[in-house]
Amino acid sequence: MSNNSKISWTTTTWNVTAGCDPISDGCKNCYARMMAERLKAMGQAKYQNGFIPTIHPECLNEPFEWKGNKLVFVVSMGDLFHKDIPFDFIDKVMEVINQCPQHTFQILTKRADRMYKYFSVHTIPENVWLGVTVENQKVKDRIDYLKKLDAPVRFLSCEPLLEDLGALDLSDIDWVIVGGESGNRARKMEKDWILNIKSQCDVSTGTAFFFKQWGTWSADGVKRSAKENGCLLDGKEYHAYPTPRKIKP
Repeated sequence: MSNNSKISWTTTTWNVTAGCDPISDGCKNCYARMMAERLKAMGQAKYQNGFIPTIHPECLNEPFEWKGNKLVFVVSMGDLFHKDIPFDFIDKVMEVINQCPQHTFQILTKRADRMYKYFSVHTIPENVWLGVTVENQKVKDRIDYLKKLDAPVRFLSCEPLLEDLGALDLSDIDWVIVGGESGNRARKMEKDWILNIKSQCDVSTGTAFFFKQWGTWSADGVKRSAKENGCLLDGKEYHAYPTPRKIKP
């Protein structure tokens, strides 16, 4: 699959909603908020509201136009399960997903409780991967909500990784993405924190490990651009993907 996205673990993005507001420590230097404000200043109509949560019904049909099989990050510029996004609009998003079985849709949220509330009464499409962000130990309870949902792939995004996460229960977790923070105000990520997660993935049955990037701070503690620091861990690239499970009817 060709990658049209700057996000290495997906191939394209689908921003049927945009905008959000801070909910935890990982939101402090939100790249999406800065980008939305920049696009607003440039006069882009889609971002005329800046980073105020906004639905974009005009974008609902985009997946029908894509050729081939895409790996799609749903709402990279916000959070689909923000409290200001109505469930009836999420229903429309799921209708499109169900009509596009050729694509795989990755939904990542920091609002695991609301995602659970929605999917506890709605069927999870067979081509949907569900994930939660786990940037520090304070938000590890998001994993518990995720595990209650019978998705083909359940994944964690530990980005920006802000501290050692300690012991993780990775049973029923299919994929873990780890990455450091980017930007002038980026907080440093320690190598030991990454290795702790990787070692737990290695011994867990069926948990793939994906190291996305060092971010602004390198392994040797030098501040550079995220591109310069790259994504090598001890000289190796770890870009494993999960194997989706068959969901019982």
